[in-house]
Amino acid sequence: MIEALILGMTLIVFVSRYLFLEPRLPIQPGPRLLHFLSFSIPAVLAAVIAPMIFIQDTLLNLDPLNPYLVGAGTAAVCMKVTGKTLTSVTLSLLVFMTYRHLLTGS
Repeated sequence: MIEALILGMTLIVFVSRYLFLEPRLPIQPGPRLLHFLSFSIPAVLAAVIAPMIFIQDTLLNLDPLNPYLVGAGTAAVCMKVTGKTLTSVTLSLLVFMTYRHLLTGS
């Protein structure tokens, strides 16, 4: 049953990607669909990252001493101010590692 589910999901992903990426097919997504699809990457990233940032030991952790929250906040602010991905990632990683080192001592 699990194998069938994995194969089914694989087929769905392949067909949906193939329809939009194969240049010989006469399917062209409209501007509204392209605008809608532009939100998919941030949505998936948020779904993957949010539990790591906000949940520790199965509890919601909004404590200002949470290094994950401080690092994510730094990344968001830096990205908004500079608009540069590499700068934001580097700075937020440095803030996270420094904050974590200062809190744990290791």
